[in-house]
Amino acid sequence: MAEAKLSAKNQIVIPREARLALKVKAGDKILVVVRGDRVILLQKPKAFHAAIRGLAKGMYGDDYLAKERESWE
Repeated sequence: MAEAKLSAKNQIVIPREARLALKVKAGDKILVVVRGDRVILLQKPKAFHAAIRGLAKGMYGDDYLAKERESWE
């Protein structure tokens, strides 16, 4: 855990430990997600399609897609 201080301009410096974990450097963009009273910082992916690829893999049974395709015929 690291501490950061909010400046008079409402800016913070992301602690080194967090920058290393996110693999970000000066000029990189990050995503800020607010979940209730918590804030989550994420590295912005270079391509969103690559970031979500395979996200739903295994979500449905193995035969689900085959059954759906058969129903279209």
